[in-house]
Amino acid sequence: MNAQAASSARPAGLRRSAEALAATLPALVAEARHLAATVQLGQHGRRLSGMGDEFWQYRPAHGGDAARLIDWRRSARADQHFVREKEWQAAQSVHLWVDDAQSMEFTGDPKRQAKGDRARLLALALAVLLLRAGERVGLADPIAPPRSGEVQLLRLAHALTRQAGEADFGAPLARAILPGARAVFMSDFMGDPAAVEAALADAADHGVGGVLYQILDPVEEAFPYDGRTIFESMAGTVSHETRRAGDLRDRYLRRLAERKARLQELAHQAGWLFATHHSGESAQAALLWLYGALRKAD
Repeated sequence: MNAQAASSARPAGLRRSAEALAATLPALVAEARHLAATVQLGQHGRRLSGMGDEFWQYRPAHGGDAARLIDWRRSARADQHFVREKEWQAAQSVHLWVDDAQSMEFTGDPKRQAKGDRARLLALALAVLLLRAGERVGLADPIAPPRSGEVQLLRLAHALTRQAGEADFGAPLARAILPGARAVFMSDFMGDPAAVEAALADAADHGVGGVLYQILDPVEEAFPYDGRTIFESMAGTVSHETRRAGDLRDRYLRRLAERKARLQELAHQAGWLFATHHSGESAQAALLWLYGALRKAD
């Protein structure tokens, strides 16, 4: 193809790619909203006294309390004055990192979501819940800093549906996370654990608490392979052929258990929580756990 033909074809190809990307946004946002709606949650209060709209408690009035703070109706039922306190509901920032490496595109069954698809759905549904609770949500990437409001949900959906990266395995980002914020890292964490360790250390140094959420396909836990098998990475950079795949099962499962144990220890050292989710399991249960885990990370 000559240079002129290539130049004319590029805008058409770019437009097709853009249209295909845009077509996924309404479906992903709708699915995330539906998932969020299936999770019944209570109020996301801070359980501290301060500025807010929700009533928290009555307390006896002190000498320095202004008369306008007295709840006269409640005080009329007792021999002392009471002040009506509201619950502190200041918004916090939550950063999401969803691994977009090639390994996340794997699924052991065409009828089952790929790991990356499940991670993106959970991340966006979690964002729906957090935004409804008045939090600011963004990515652990400078392209989408934490913000509140409905428009932010569309920004996140657009960012999360970018084309997958070219690397086999991803590494979490922590450089754009605000000090004192919270974060969720979603990945299969099949890459170098040293990258996870460095990101968690950086986050901990800045007072960031959060969750390491490992997402695996069920076949990655069961290793149901036997006989002649060719194992190839999703990016095609690594390939291994064996005639006796069953002989590798025990060694593989042992190394997987060791990796999980290390991730658990790294999370513990940073004051984070760690859990593993399988893409064949309930997305609702996963979302409920994630939301609860973030509350514990407050």
